[in-house]
Amino acid sequence: MELNAVLLDLFGRVEEHVHEAVEGLEVDDLRTPPEPGTNPIGWLIWHVARGEDYQIAELTGQDQVWTSGDWAAGFGVARDADNMGYGHSWADVMAIRPDSADVLIDYYAAVAARTRPFLEGLAPQDLDRVVDKNWDPPVTLGVRLISIVDDEIQHSGQAVYARGMLERRR
Repeated sequence: MELNAVLLDLFGRVEEHVHEAVEGLEVDDLRTPPEPGTNPIGWLIWHVARGEDYQIAELTGQDQVWTSGDWAAGFGVARDADNMGYGHSWADVMAIRPDSADVLIDYYAAVAARTRPFLEGLAPQDLDRVVDKNWDPPVTLGVRLISIVDDEIQHSGQAVYARGMLERRR
């Protein structure tokens, strides 16, 4: 299997998890924490999309999908390029209010559509390119891609688990 096929399959699985987590849910299911103090499903999937959007934009030198479109309106927040969920207070978490499952699915699909050509164009030697010198050792593109998808799989898995909790209560 070629590098590009591995990366496309890996990132493609995230999109499957996004659908599995939110498809068919009502707005209240997306906005309500499954247990007091836990992140709502909508926030988790929004964070998945925002993390990829922010970091791939940085890697490619492109604008974020978030800031180049009107996505923020569908989540009830301002179009702040730095708002991606890292360091969110409880008030920040609860401020993310997706207006439908579709807005989550569509936003992630737009992010994935921008990510795919980037992944398709990578060569194995590209993975060794240093993309962040602020760490010791410096972070390479390969390590950054692993970090992005690891975070996405963890959070989308949490969202799927939270959905299961909601469905068991019904």
